[in-house]
Amino acid sequence: MRAAQIVSIVFHPLLLTTYLAAVIGVWMPSLLLVRPEHLLIFTAFIFGITFVLPVLNLYLFHQYGMIASWKMESRNERILPFIFISIVYVLIACLFVYKVHLSVNFTKLLLIIAALVVASTVATFFFKVSVHSLSWWGIVGIVLPLNNVAGGMLIWPTAFIILIAGLVMSARLKLNAHTLGEVMVGGVMGFAVSFVGMTILF
Repeated sequence: MRAAQIVSIVFHPLLLTTYLAAVIGVWMPSLLLVRPEHLLIFTAFIFGITFVLPVLNLYLFHQYGMIASWKMESRNERILPFIFISIVYVLIACLFVYKVHLSVNFTKLLLIIAALVVASTVATFFFKVSVHSLSWWGIVGIVLPLNNVAGGMLIWPTAFIILIAGLVMSARLKLNAHTLGEVMVGGVMGFAVSFVGMTILF
């Protein structure tokens, strides 16, 4: 049980973009267009805007009694925070599209990640989807097509990410945070949204 909790925290959905930036920066720097000596600063910046900002948002929701706990176990409890997090991610993607002209390819990836967040929010109106599963199979749907662009350079990171996705699904089931159906639907949704996004944008 303790191991499952650690897996859920270490591979939290809000850390997805940070991990993706780090993996691409190390294994496929030509796509990121960030010099190796600037990768740590860039990854920290991504961490700040895609993890810290949403967490502050959740903190305020908790402080004002709008969510009972950080786990947001109830589907209804998730809706409002998810809407605000979706707004944050869409604004971040727009920021990169119109203001931060760093890497066109990474901007495309941010658009796909924003689509994943919005998809999880829309799904939550009807179903308590596993966002952990959606996020990690979403990143699988990103890195698999990237292997074609990278000439197979991401094959080992891709295999590792698939293992993480399976581990995360098992952890969510072990914690009884979701049913098997909720975990499976999340995985299928995440992969489908990312794969379609990659097909369109790349």
